[in-house]
Amino acid sequence: MRLCVCFMLLSFILCTSAETPLLVRGRQFVRDAVGGAWDMFRAYQDMREANYKGADKYFHARGNYDAAQRGPGGAWAAKVISDAREKWQSDVSGRGAEDTRADQEANEWGRSGRDPNRYRPAGLPSKY
Repeated sequence: MRLCVCFMLLSFILCTSAETPLLVRGRQFVRDAVGGAWDMFRAYQDMREANYKGADKYFHARGNYDAAQRGPGGAWAAKVISDAREKWQSDVSGRGAEDTRADQEANEWGRSGRDPNRYRPAGLPSKY
């Protein structure tokens, strides 16, 4: 009987310790996703503040880049937010498929870790 109880207790401890990394990774994913959403929001705020003609793609790329640098959770949040924004933009605002395609290209460019300055327009203040 004692051997059975010890075996059950040992099994429970091993299973719990095996699950801990999964919980830690899950917690980190959520933390990265929240941070990535914040990065996307900050890029949007900067775009609105700059109000600079032709800078839209740069801010798309920068927001996605910053979010993806946080890890898989940040990249996931950037993709979800970008896709939702582009879906809304193409359905509601009527900006057109070409603009949506160009925005998504900039989104993917930034999310893949490439330099968002590729889309930086000449004359955009260095603050951004």
